[in-house]
Amino acid sequence: FANTAWAFAKAGIDAHELFGAIADAAQSRLVEFKAQELANTAWAFAKAGIDARELFGAIADAARSRLGEFDVQNLVNTAWAFATARVEAHEFFSAIAVTARPQLSQFSSQAIANTAWAFATARVEAHELFNAIAVTARPRLNEFDSQAIANTVWAFATAGLEARNFFNAIADTA
Repeated sequence: FANTAWAFAKAGIDAHELFGAIADAAQSRLVEFKAQELANTAWAFAKAGIDARELFGAIADAARSRLGEFDVQNLVNTAWAFATARVEAHEFFSAIAVTARPQLSQFSSQAIANTAWAFATARVEAHELFNAIAVTARPRLNEFDSQAIANTVWAFATAGLEARNFFNAIADTA
């Protein structure tokens, strides 16, 4: 299910009926999915623009207790997918934040930017995560391309967080 949905979304093929069939079949079997399969399924449905709120809810339920099995990319892709699909899942995002925070040093600059963007887009209060992002990203700003910097500062501003030292460090690198 996950690989098929991912492939069709990646190829940009409009296949609403197929995605509907995958959503129906996958929901009862999500407990069998590996972490990457859960992340890829969420990513595929978000990327394809398929409204599948029930599936996203089931993915959140299946993944919440297993977030420790998610690698960095799976965490980032899942947060991005839920934010992109505009699925309200504040408790799930909070669980992702708790899991991601101690791993931020392993995140690429793009992963940091995407995570900040996802949490701001989802309108989830995650002050501790954003503070950890600022601390992690500040010494690594030279790794960020202009889009990643723009997405990160947008996320901080959208989240209403004053991170003066972080913003000053970004201004100093410009």
